[in-house]
Amino acid sequence: MTSDFLHTTLGRTGLLVHRLGISSTYRPGQATLHKALDSGVNLFFAFGVDTQMTRFFRDLPPSRRENIVLATGAYNYLFGYQNLRKTLEKRLKQFRKDTIDIFMFLGVMQEKEFPLHVREELSRLKESGKIRFTGMSCHNRPFAGRMATSGELDVLMVRYNAAHPGAETDIFPHLDPHNPGVLGYTATRWSFLLRRPKGWSKGERIPTPGECYRFVLTNPAVHCCLTGPRSLKEFEENLSALDKGALNDDDMRFMRAFGAVVHQRKKWFMDPHLSTTGS
Repeated sequence: MTSDFLHTTLGRTGLLVHRLGISSTYRPGQATLHKALDSGVNLFFAFGVDTQMTRFFRDLPPSRRENIVLATGAYNYLFGYQNLRKTLEKRLKQFRKDTIDIFMFLGVMQEKEFPLHVREELSRLKESGKIRFTGMSCHNRPFAGRMATSGELDVLMVRYNAAHPGAETDIFPHLDPHNPGVLGYTATRWSFLLRRPKGWSKGERIPTPGECYRFVLTNPAVHCCLTGPRSLKEFEENLSALDKGALNDDDMRFMRAFGAVVHQRKKWFMDPHLSTTGS
């Protein structure tokens, strides 16, 4: 196993990954995606409906595509993707690959949206050799914890940030003994952690984006945190912040205190279904 603050092994997959992954949720531009790859970022998340990411993959020479860990998938039934096999075939064509590294069932809000027969179909697709590893993205922490305990999936993609630290009790304690890879998303809570909430003194600091990513990655249970920058500048700032390493105890206390206020002020905010990566 390889592990330091910038690189680690993605759980039982054995894949060596940079701890910052990238998606094109907010269309950062081709220059940003190329910069990410040139900087050693190697886990790319793609919805499959974003032409920016698919064009990036298509334009890369095969030798460079081989160095990327591609995570993608199909959405749950609320989004109409009921046939996992057809969706997988579409993804293979879109990204010009023979095998998808991580193929997930995305946007699971309730346990009933990811029934046994869908999980069994994912397993069969893996057995076919067209998927290396299976996973899901999930907003339902107790269900994600049960899936971790069952060992059915290789990768779990879950929300975790200073305003929503519930994974620390609902998911992370259940990762052993099956050791699934853990991808974190929404490190800045869709930028709410970057704004001064009502009641927070004007004389008190507010977090930087880099501190939000470092908060997530300071927890060793999270192997990789996804970023969805809006520009090359944002990406470079997020990446360079990781050079500072883990947050110290004082900074962690600050992040938790600030996150608690944000959570209380925004507790009725409905998380958009399509915002499963990004800030």
